[in-house]
Parts: sequence; C-alpha cells; structure tokens
Amino acid sequence: MQYHPDRNPGDKEAEDKFKECAEAYEILSDPQKRQRYDQFGHQGVSGGPGGFSGFTDMNDIFSHFGDIFGGGGGGSIFEEFFGGGRGSSRRRQGNGTRGSDLKINIKLTLEEIAEGVEKTIKIKRHNRCETCNGSGAKGSSGYATCTNCNGSGEIRQVSRSIFGQFVNVTMCTTCNGEGRVIKDRCHECHGEGRVKAESEIKVNIPSGVSEGNYIPLEGQGNAGLRGGPAGDLYIHLEEEEHEIFIRQEDDIYYELELSFTDAALGADVIVPTLKGKARLKIDSGTQPGTILKMSGKGIKKLHSDRRGDQLVKVNVHIPTKLSGKEKDLLRELAKSDNFKPNGKKKQEKGFFKKVFSD
Repeated sequence: MQYHPDRNPGDKEAEDKFKECAEAYEILSDPQKRQRYDQFGHQGVSGGPGGFSGFTDMNDIFSHFGDIFGGGGGGSIFEEFFGGGRGSSRRRQGNGTRGSDLKINIKLTLEEIAEGVEKTIKIKRHNRCETCNGSGAKGSSGYATCTNCNGSGEIRQVSRSIFGQFVNVTMCTTCNGEGRVIKDRCHECHGEGRVKAESEIKVNIPSGVSEGNYIPLEGQGNAGLRGGPAGDLYIHLEEEEHEIFIRQEDDIYYELELSFTDAALGADVIVPTLKGKARLKIDSGTQPGTILKMSGKGIKKLHSDRRGDQLVKVNVHIPTKLSGKEKDLLRELAKSDNFKPNGKKKQEKGFFKKVFSD
C-alpha cells in the first residue's frame, strides 16, 4: 500500500520498491522458488526456467499478480481503496484459463543416476489447437464482446456503508473473466482452443539424483483453455533396485565372494563397477568383513564433478562339501600355528570376565 503507484504517481523510487515487493511475493509464495532462494540466494531464482519473472513495468506486475493486485476473480484490496480504476485497464482480454499441471514418474537405473541421462518421454496431454491458434474461435471474427460485462471481464457492485463507498469486483461468469464470448466455434477443438494429443518431450536428468526428487518443466503441462497459458509438467524420479549394488548417497556397496586361498595368499581379482569392470588388489591375510575402497568408482555428485566411492566388502567362501583328500590337507594345515586363532581364547576369556564382573 505504501509504494502502490496510485499513491505515488511519477515516483520512480516508489515504483522500484513496488517491484521489489512483487518479486519477493513471487518467490515466497512458490515453495520451489523459495527453496532455491534459501539454498542459493538471489542467483538461485534469477533468470531461466522457474526463476522469478523480472518485472519491467507496472502493467507487467499487475497482469502477473491479478489475484492480489487486482484483476482476479474476487477483486483486490487495492481496488477497495482506489475504486478499481486500474483493474480493468490492466486485464488482458481473452487471456483464457491456465492449463492443469501434469505428473509423470520415471524409473532410473543406478548406472543412469551415476552419469546423468537424457530421457525421451511420451505423454498424453492437451496441446494448443493449431487450426485456431488456441483461440477456440473460427477466424478472427469468431469472438464477440461479452454483453454482461461489456468486455471488462468483471462485474462491479458499489455498496455504501458508514465507512464510505466500497467497490466489490467479481469475475464475470458469462465469459469467465475473458471479456468476450465465442460466437463461431473452431470445428477442430469445438471452442476449447486445445486438442488431446500424444507428445514427445526430452528431459535432461542430472547425475546424483535420488528417489523422490522431481524436475519441474515449466509450460509443458496441459494447454490452457482458449489461449490460456499451459500448466507445468513434473517429472518424479524413481530408483530401480540394482541387482548387485547397494547405494548409500553417492557411494555404492558391493559384496565380494573371495576364496579362502585368495584371502590368505592375496590376489588380483576383477570386480564389476557401474562403468564396466576393474581390477582390485587383495592383500594376503585379508580378513572376512574387510571393506576395501575403490576411489571415484561411485556416483557423480549432483551439480558437481566429484564422485563417490565403491566400497567392497570381503566375504570369504567356506566350502560345504569336501573330498577326502581335501579334508586330509586341511587337517594337516590345522596343525600349523599359522592356522590357529592366536590369543583368541585369551581375548574371549578377558571379555567374558569383564562382562560378568560388571
């Protein structure tokens, strides 16, 4: 109210302040933009798809925020105080009704998440009618001015009270606020200005995304009625369970079955990775449960060139069926002190003694 242009005619400073208020409202009233602002500051919402609009003049602001600054279905607080002189002049005749948003789920493999991927998706949605260019009317003369609101798109009722005169502004229900009605409908869309069709859309999915993340595509939803702006498309991401890897943020876990002899003697083994196969050195005497790190073999972090790691847990395979000869060899090895768990009984005794004494 303090910086409203009707209260400050010709005041450039007040106009700049009013623009700042409008931009602040646009960011704070949108959960996605507010989240980006909280995370990245003003740069996170400036420019590009999904950023704030960057208003250039007063008409731009009032047409964008018709619901709070005048021009929405229920009027505005400014019109009650200023008589609504600006509301109808700022209304864009025949701007139609905004299309609805769409939601689609996409499943991603761990390999796709690790590197990022471009997906081509097919969706069924309402597209703008090409025959009438979204107007819903047949030819340029297919519209007529609404006689109920005389083209303003609004119905105004003046009431008086002890506090003075008030103007109540409501949307014209005859033309749905467009200020005009169709007198000759388009034969293709039957006056809607849109038709049902299947569309292909390419979406770039960055690396490092997670289950539950979503990507908003502005203006890729259903086309609006009679030239109205299109809604948005939200791509919700799902992560497919991997056959051999387990994901932990940007790291991946893999369980390696190692033979007893390889664990004891050491070996070079080939293990799978997200990008193929790699060689892993096993030191002699590697114990069961040991976790080995393969640096940089994990998932590429979101909005970064850094990568997580691949963590390999060693499981030592114990054979369940032995031949007579194999049993004899193991019995012979068991006589060696190297095959006895040195100090184990002493450690266990000390542990149980401590437990029972506590």
